[in-house]
Amino acid sequence: MVRFWGVRGSIATPGAQTMNYGGNTPCVEVRCGRRIFILDSGTGVRPLGGLLAGEMPFEADFLLSHTHYDHVIGLPFFAPAFVPGNRLRVWAGHLGPQGKIQQVLGNFMSAPFFPIPTEVFRAAMSYKDFLGGDVLDPGDGVTIRTAPLNHPNGATGYRIEFGGHCLAYVTDTEHTKNGLDKNVLGLIGGADLVIYDSTYTDEEYPRFAGWGHSTWQEGVRLCDQAKAGTLALFHHDPSHDDDFMDRVASDADRLRPGTIVAREGLVLRPGQR
Repeated sequence: MVRFWGVRGSIATPGAQTMNYGGNTPCVEVRCGRRIFILDSGTGVRPLGGLLAGEMPFEADFLLSHTHYDHVIGLPFFAPAFVPGNRLRVWAGHLGPQGKIQQVLGNFMSAPFFPIPTEVFRAAMSYKDFLGGDVLDPGDGVTIRTAPLNHPNGATGYRIEFGGHCLAYVTDTEHTKNGLDKNVLGLIGGADLVIYDSTYTDEEYPRFAGWGHSTWQEGVRLCDQAKAGTLALFHHDPSHDDDFMDRVASDADRLRPGTIVAREGLVLRPGQR
């Protein structure tokens, strides 16, 4: 099961013009049997924490694409992190050989940026660094393949395999100038669901080249080449209101039938759009 809690990129955009698709920044809940994986901890992780409060005590794994603010800003507001008995593992692969995701998050939650440190968490916290390209084995029949993405300061894409199904999470990546990105193709090949950074349109992209984001049309090209299943457009630009996203949804479905635009609250199950 996949549930979208935050689908907006760069900065949260609450308001009447974004109510349909949502204004929270990236957070996706993935259930693999009894295992809970949380893809990024943007502002969308706060309402997810409210849901999970009804399942405590529990274990969960955070898979961080990277540590730009929009992808970690919600972590201090994830209520289950403050409750003894919960077990939370935080994974990151974008920081290079030295790693230190614990230190990076500690700096983020420190004065003068934030009033309380990570030491206030009462859940059993563990921090796991790896390198993009590593294969992770969290157990319970889940395999997670990773790859580095093309983004300022680095980012990591994930391919989660479980029970004969496969999900690829590829956000905060800029497409390459010379053909389709081989790292991305390796992650999404034959995947049932591809969640892809679709911040811009091809028409907008030239104004933002070098900012580290892709287009929904590139997502279509990648999925067609990789023979992937459903494409979910993700990481919507803050300036794209509901009317704009409706037009993207219509255009994308015409170009690649079955393509969806991720929105807050959307739940997808194996074999279901």
